[in-house]
Amino acid sequence: MIISSGQTKIARTAVLGVALLAASTNHSRAQSADDALINKLEQKGILTTKEAQELRAEASQDFTTAAHSRANMPEWMSMPDWVSGYKLSGDFRGRFEQFTGDNDSFVDRVRLRYRLRVGLTVTMLDNLEAGFRLGSGDQPSGYTTGNSLSENSTFQDDFSKKAIYLDAAYGKWTPINSDSWLLSATIGKMDSPFAFTPMVFDPDLTPEGGVIQSGWTINGKQSLSLTGAAFVLDEESTATQDPFMYGGQLLWKAKWTKKLATTLGVGAFQIVNGRQLTTANVPYINRGNTRVPFVPMVPPGASALYVLKYNYTPIIADAGVTYTLDSFPFYNGAFPLKFAGEYMHNPGAPANNDGFWVGVTFGQSGRKKPGTSPIVTNTLARMPGMISWWTMITLRSIPATIQTRIAVTDTMGAPTSKVT
Repeated sequence: MIISSGQTKIARTAVLGVALLAASTNHSRAQSADDALINKLEQKGILTTKEAQELRAEASQDFTTAAHSRANMPEWMSMPDWVSGYKLSGDFRGRFEQFTGDNDSFVDRVRLRYRLRVGLTVTMLDNLEAGFRLGSGDQPSGYTTGNSLSENSTFQDDFSKKAIYLDAAYGKWTPINSDSWLLSATIGKMDSPFAFTPMVFDPDLTPEGGVIQSGWTINGKQSLSLTGAAFVLDEESTATQDPFMYGGQLLWKAKWTKKLATTLGVGAFQIVNGRQLTTANVPYINRGNTRVPFVPMVPPGASALYVLKYNYTPIIADAGVTYTLDSFPFYNGAFPLKFAGEYMHNPGAPANNDGFWVGVTFGQSGRKKPGTSPIVTNTLARMPGMISWWTMITLRSIPATIQTRIAVTDTMGAPTSKVT
């Protein structure tokens, strides 16, 4: 085997990177990981015996220096031994919106908004993880909590101070994480664990409850994943049974070549005790679902309470094909094109209970690099009668108006701008 100087430099960099962790983690644990890395590189022939000995000597010196630095750090700067790492994240976005309509009664207008998010994720020993994220947002009318579908804050009310809400707070345990199998459990307020389009879940929705996820890597090209969740929709102090949403998704992924990949999935959801989701109990943000008065819950002389007319037990099927081009104008690196479709049927409603979504995605979202354009998506969605799904968790109850949104600033993270 021929060993190039480039391979040696890469190996040396990897080892020294591990050594730097000793400044904030357990000395012996990090050094053990460093020795294992050197041994593996030597076994694979990437390092000669002499180079491996030199790296061990350098690493030992680096660990001694790192341990000394850790000992002299202020106590508030060093991490506990049970913390293996942490990640800070955040982004800011400014937005200009224009609303116009053909109806004479519609008021043409503009609106300026911003979004701020800051988060922290901590990984710990024994495959534990915890995280939280704070975000801006406006309050729905009549409620003290934030909007569940948006973190945008509107420029309004004579320079008033704006609120910051808890956007996510969760704990995660992954007892199995091998080359072939994955099993994890999450509890708290989290990003959606499901791989559905915005027809099913708004991208800004952070549901609350518990999730179990499992995965099986069949071979080098195919994998299966199964996600099950129980989400709390509201807590009712005057009722025995609270409203919940249960759901699951089975997803098959395949990467046939370096350029071609496919996905195929099926999922289902059910809202239970939906009678508790009255307009008095939960913020009435999107107003696309049909509601009817619920007389048994109305005290004598009080105003009527409105509840959902139909049950929500949707079945969802989705599929996607991704083809990656070697290059694309004004884009840095490989350029993926994704063609996807999704179909939904709600047997809990008698008619107009089907919906579909089709879309083409150009490029890939992620941390912005020089010469890389943000994600661009063209979509078509249809949900007749708005009784296919609950509009409180999807953005698809958009009025028949032209909405133009331009994100003018986005820093501290991945490009998150979207046009709907």
